[in-house]
This record gives sequence, C-alpha cells and structure tokens, in this order.
Amino acid sequence: MARKQPFDLNYDQATKKHLRAIEAKYHSLIRAEIEEQLQFEPGKETRNRKPLRQPAPFEATWELCVGPDNCFRVLYAFDEEHREVQIQAIGVKEGNRLLVAGKDVEL
Repeated sequence: MARKQPFDLNYDQATKKHLRAIEAKYHSLIRAEIEEQLQFEPGKETRNRKPLRQPAPFEATWELCVGPDNCFRVLYAFDEEHREVQIQAIGVKEGNRLLVAGKDVEL
C-alpha cells in the first residue's frame, strides 16, 4: 500500500509574533505537535482537532488544541487538493478567552 503524501505546513508571517507572546519553553512543543497532528490528516476530527464555526478569526477553518492541559490553540486551514496546511494563528486559551499575541480573539 502506498504511503500518503504529507501536507506542506506553511506558517503565516504573523505567527512569529503570536509565538513571541508565549513562553519560549513551549515553542518546540507547539511545533512538534503541529507537525505530528497536521502533516497527514489535518481534516480528521479528533478530541484535540475540531472544525471551527464560521466565520472564524484569521480565516481559519480548524482548531488544534496542544500543550499542557490543552492550553494552546493553533488555528489553521488546509487545501486537500494542493496538500497544504496554512497555520494562521497560535494563541493561549485562558478560561473562555483566547489570547493571540496578547489580544482577545472571539471564537
């Protein structure tokens, strides 16, 4: 059986700014989870990966929860035909609030 071609992971320019608002010790954890979770099946719903209600911020269509107590959110969209995942935002979930680069975002 042929192995599926992995998706290309592309990060929006703004995600660098979003990561700077998160403690540096979590950066490698977030990147590793993005690669593990989104490289092959970004559109498969799981406990930590869900479609977003539209309209969603940053034109994202999906949300990935990662980190200790799933406190980080990765907002993304993907193109099945071109096998690309576009990471559009990375934020911190605090209670009912999502903070992206230190600013409140409505989900």
